[in-house]
Amino acid sequence: MKQRALWSAVLVVGLATAGCGSASDTGSSSSGGSTDKLVVWDWKSGEPSAGPYIEKAKADFAKKHPDVTLEFVAQPFDQYYTLLGAAIQSGKGPDVMLFNGGGQIRDRVDALVPLDEYVAEDKQRLAGWDAFAKDGKTYAGPVTLQGHPIYYNKALYEKAGLDPASPATTWDKFLADCAAIAKAGAKCFALGNKEGAGIQFWMSALGSAILTAQEYDDWIAGKRDWNSPNVKRIFQLWKEAGDAGLNNEGANSTAMFNDAFALFQSAKAAHVIGLMSDVGHWKDFNEFLTPDKLGVMSAPVVTAGTTPSLAYDGGIGYAVAKWTKDPKVAADLVRSLTSTDALNAFYADAGAIASDTTIDVSQAGPAAATIVSQLKDGKPALHVALSSKTLDLMGRIAQQLLSGSISVDEAVKQLGASDQAG
Repeated sequence: MKQRALWSAVLVVGLATAGCGSASDTGSSSSGGSTDKLVVWDWKSGEPSAGPYIEKAKADFAKKHPDVTLEFVAQPFDQYYTLLGAAIQSGKGPDVMLFNGGGQIRDRVDALVPLDEYVAEDKQRLAGWDAFAKDGKTYAGPVTLQGHPIYYNKALYEKAGLDPASPATTWDKFLADCAAIAKAGAKCFALGNKEGAGIQFWMSALGSAILTAQEYDDWIAGKRDWNSPNVKRIFQLWKEAGDAGLNNEGANSTAMFNDAFALFQSAKAAHVIGLMSDVGHWKDFNEFLTPDKLGVMSAPVVTAGTTPSLAYDGGIGYAVAKWTKDPKVAADLVRSLTSTDALNAFYADAGAIASDTTIDVSQAGPAAATIVSQLKDGKPALHVALSSKTLDLMGRIAQQLLSGSISVDEAVKQLGASDQAG
């Protein structure tokens, strides 16, 4: 948590739990491959906005290893972990690979090289390490920070007769504001749950306003009580919001990336739980709503006595495969991919919030400034603490809750069993 205190004046670059890379040849390198070439898998390098970032990283790496060729293979995100799983199963594949923080990397650390001895010099400059660590060892260098702000459209607030400078601070007041927004012709939330990711954003954005501080800390520490009334309340509110028509029609068939965000950008919904990163984030929304009409609000208090906070962790980071021939050379590439020049380019061109605490983003606009101000008191996201298996189950259960085919009690029973099974 020491890293969070560094964020009182600066911001940095982050990614989405999604995003689309262009499909490409798998570009596998054999186990024990030659150090004259490193193969990198990710889902970002094929995107135009990430181009300057990758080029800066390549230039930095070339200074250290001019004779080593780099091959970046941008895989489609919706197939990425399936492809990566097959490579891990075969014991050969890319030398360096991109991961989301949390369960996706923690479930695969047996295939990765611990990087602590190689990245010691970067520990203070970069934030977000915890999301890429397991059992006291670090397995990736954080490129971005990722969190889940609640964005709102100030113009719709004005149309509904609400004060855009004073968004609701309690759930009851928020529901009253949603009613006013409905009368003005818009939905309260833009929600995309086709991929099952909507519930993850909901849990982490609203969780600090529902769980007590002790419950929150226990959850992150792995001591999760799925029978707690407050834990059940997270899912009850999810169901109630759907039943009350607060969401756009067809949320279960609406893709978050990028259909739900498009609904918010087109003023068909007043709020969206988005990202801090380069998809569904402040810079994206600024282009449609204009910076002065884009707001960021804290979660409205549901449980009396709670103190809402921004949920964020390390967003994406590059790791080294255990089969690479020279881990130090591969780790040097990870360090180049997290260098200040590279991350500054990622921020400037993609508008993400980067892991480098030295990057100045003071000119990014009001929404970004609000996010930055919340980082120092932020806490790890609740959903990131869960395994990828439990997250997959939660996505399916969230769809069932919205459709009315499962009860909240049955939902938390199944999730608790999955979580305890590990």
